[in-house]
Amino acid sequence: MTRIIAGFAGSLSLAVPPSGTRPTSDRVREAIFSALEARDSLAGATVFDLYAGSGALGLEAASRGAASVVLVERNAGAARVCRRNAEAVTRAARGGAAREGAARGGAAHPGTVPAIEVRVSPVLTWLESAGPRADVVFLDPPYDLGEAELTRTLAALDGRLTPGAIVLVERSSRSPEPTWPDCLAPDRSRAYGETVLWWAAAQPAAPSQPA
Repeated sequence: MTRIIAGFAGSLSLAVPPSGTRPTSDRVREAIFSALEARDSLAGATVFDLYAGSGALGLEAASRGAASVVLVERNAGAARVCRRNAEAVTRAARGGAAREGAARGGAAHPGTVPAIEVRVSPVLTWLESAGPRADVVFLDPPYDLGEAELTRTLAALDGRLTPGAIVLVERSSRSPEPTWPDCLAPDRSRAYGETVLWWAAAQPAAPSQPA
């Protein structure tokens, strides 16, 4: 079973696609979000959850204070699961806002319900289209995703990140370190059994050279 660990939707159970996905374990998600909260990177953030699967990473971010989350998943069946999970998290947010408003003797406080969007699309196609910029990006692709495609996906983040944005890649311990594009500077890595987390940060664009 996969669940939201903490925040307004803490302990909420999430549906998981019956096949073709690999949910991030509670242990690894707790490590990820403890580190993000220590950096104060979630409150009000825009988050991309790429190769979303069940959407657990993006929805955990929503529960912990992200303002806007986009779940990108190419598989239509998995995307339907993402939508159901997103709806459950949104209901939890609205219920919490209503309780908060009642406790204060008025309406729910505006801005307490995160905006959660599900996009059914190949990740690379979606990144290459016009869209918002992210403060935090999760990439948890299938372990059999080729390194060349992962490299193209990371490069496509150029122009889709806010200054200093955090990018987190989850890979098999048997996979090499990702090939980082110029727009990203590797920060650190940490292994959890068969899983390795690779952290990077967005770099400012190089100044243009005079003609």
